[in-house]
Amino acid sequence: MERLKQYAKILVGYSIKVRKGDVIQIKAGIEAEPLILEIYEMLLKKGAIPKLNLYLPGQKYKYFRYANIEQLKHFPKIDYYEERNIDGSIIIITESNTRELTNIPPEKISIRSKVLKPLLDARLKKKNWVLCAYPTNALAQDAEMSLEEFRDFVYDSVCQNWYEESKRQDKLKKILDKGKRVSIIGEETELEFGIKGRKAIKCDGHYNMPDGEVFIAPEEKTVNGKIFYSFPAIYNGREVSGIRLEFKNGKVIKAKAEKNEEFLKTIINTDNGSKYLGEFGIGTNYKIKKFIKNILFDEKIGGTIHLALGNAYKEGGGRNSSSIHWDMIKDLRHGGEIYVDDILIQKNGKFKIKGLS
Repeated sequence: MERLKQYAKILVGYSIKVRKGDVIQIKAGIEAEPLILEIYEMLLKKGAIPKLNLYLPGQKYKYFRYANIEQLKHFPKIDYYEERNIDGSIIIITESNTRELTNIPPEKISIRSKVLKPLLDARLKKKNWVLCAYPTNALAQDAEMSLEEFRDFVYDSVCQNWYEESKRQDKLKKILDKGKRVSIIGEETELEFGIKGRKAIKCDGHYNMPDGEVFIAPEEKTVNGKIFYSFPAIYNGREVSGIRLEFKNGKVIKAKAEKNEEFLKTIINTDNGSKYLGEFGIGTNYKIKKFIKNILFDEKIGGTIHLALGNAYKEGGGRNSSSIHWDMIKDLRHGGEIYVDDILIQKNGKFKIKGLS
C-alpha cells in the first residue's frame, strides 16, 4: 500500500502540474480502482476538480466488433470539447485482455485512428498529461510474471528519484542537440539519418510513468539503410515479430515480418506520414531490464533504442504528420553501437558518456 501511495504521489506531485481549481481528468479502467482512489484523494486535497472517465473490460472489443463505418467515422465532439478544456489528465493503462483486438480487421482500427487524431493533438498541445499503468493479470501474463512479481516490476521502475534522472538525461540531450547525424549498427542493421537543427526531448517522468528516454525527430527525408527489430512490435493488441524495414530518402521502401506481415503493411500505408519516421529514442531506465510486450515500459529499457513510424512530436522540430505513432524497439545490449557524428556514444547497451550508464 505504501508503494501505491508513492506511485500516486509521483503522478500528482511530479508528473503533472496541479493548481487549485484545475480540472484534472482521470481516465482508466475499473481494475485500477486502488490507484484511482489514491489519485482522486490527492487531487481533492490540492483543491483540484477530479473528472473521472471509466471504461469497462471488453468495451474496446465490443466497439470495434460491432461498429459500422458511420459509427467508426463519427467524431466525438463531447470528448473533443473535454480534451480542449481540461487542465490536465492522468491516463492509466488497465488492460484486462491485451489481445482482444487480434481478430479485428486492421482497416477498422486505422479508420478510427484518423478520426481520433484531433483529440490526440489537443492532449499533446495541452502538455500537462501523463500516461501510466496499473498492474493487472493481463499485463502480468504478457510479461510472463505472476501478478505479485509484476507489481514489484512496475513499482521498481516508477519509484525512483525523477529529479536526479532529469539531470542525468541532460548529458545525452546536449550531445543530440549538437549532433548532425546518427548511425546505428547492429544485427542486420545499418541505418543513418540526419538530426541537424532538431532538439532532443528529455523523458523524465512528465508524460510517461515509468519514464526514461531521450528522443529526437530524424530529418524526414534523410533516413537510409535497413533495420531488424529484435523484439516484436505491438499495435492495438496485434503483435508483429521479425520486422525488417528498409528506408530510402526517409521512406519505407520494403517491409517484411515473420508474423503478421500484412498487418504491418496495412498500418504502414495508413497515410503518407506513416511511411516515415517521427521519432528516434534512446532508453535510459536501467531499472527496466526485461522486455514485457508493453511499449510504456519496453521503450525505456536501458540499452535499447526505438524508432517510431508516423507522427512526430513537434516541440523538437519534427515535421512528420500521421494518424499513427508506432514505436519499434531494438536491443543493442549484445553487439549494438550508436554513433553521433561518427563518435561512438554507446556500445553493447552501455553509454560511453560518464554518468549515464
